[in-house]
Amino acid sequence: MKRHILIVAFDDAELLDLSGPASVFANAGAAHYRVSIAAPRRGPVRTSSGVVLHADHALARAPRTIDTLLVAGGEGTRAALDDAAFLAALRRAAARARRIASVCSGAFLLAAAGLLDGRRATTHWKYAGLLARSFPRIEVVPDAIFVRDPPLWTSAGVSAGIDLALALVEDDLGREAALAVAREMVVFLKRPGGQSQFSAPLAVQASERPLLERIRQQVLDRPQQAWRVATLAERAHVSERHLRRLFRQDLALGPREFLTRVRLEHAQRLLSESRLGLAEVARRCGYATAEAFGRRFEATFGVSPGAWRQRFRAH
Repeated sequence: MKRHILIVAFDDAELLDLSGPASVFANAGAAHYRVSIAAPRRGPVRTSSGVVLHADHALARAPRTIDTLLVAGGEGTRAALDDAAFLAALRRAAARARRIASVCSGAFLLAAAGLLDGRRATTHWKYAGLLARSFPRIEVVPDAIFVRDPPLWTSAGVSAGIDLALALVEDDLGREAALAVAREMVVFLKRPGGQSQFSAPLAVQASERPLLERIRQQVLDRPQQAWRVATLAERAHVSERHLRRLFRQDLALGPREFLTRVRLEHAQRLLSESRLGLAEVARRCGYATAEAFGRRFEATFGVSPGAWRQRFRAH
């Protein structure tokens, strides 16, 4: 049975959010999938890259039979969020779909339509915090490449739409079919690690509180030092309990988590910018052994230090 994939677009949508999944379904075969685009109006839709696509349907008049409703993200998401008629049409179309999915900031549109309440979801790492604050009834999973909470599927940013579409193909047609598409497109069937490995450093974000900023900078200057929470509290002339409260208020993480992030982010820089061996990288980041460093790195980013270096090393 041929499945109808309806991809929802709007002006200034991200082109790859649309074309990436569409290419996956096309490579899976016309015998299995039919892909069309819906937008607020039938006709031309200008993406944020300037490429103009043709919407086959006005979303308000979307086909009655929809297998998968997939919502793109992109710069135009903000304007779409303010379009009550668009969100209402999205809700009606979703009610007729067997499953519903989003790419990147498309999760905000599903959330605004009330479709993610009480569910697990993800979005681009940059916007995960905003999604959680804006829609507190959603359990946001910030590090996931994609999250499945049937019949809802959500994915991280841009290229993660390809990961999501491959997972949908695997769910429909099996692993071998999805693997054949991944090989054809020269991509991972299942990308190793989570999206935190791609994110910008978090621990380097500054605090507006002078006391905390002074402590933060000392740790950043000497990540190899054997810092303890008690030592930080002593240098700040506050109790450990008060220091934890300040960290939570200003940096949204505890002192121990902050120390770990500083060390691992320093390790990322050393791995990408130097030729140092893993034992020396571990030492410069405050770890007693390369093994302990490797375990912590992989637990945090989902890939080993060596694999991360291969992927992100600056040549």
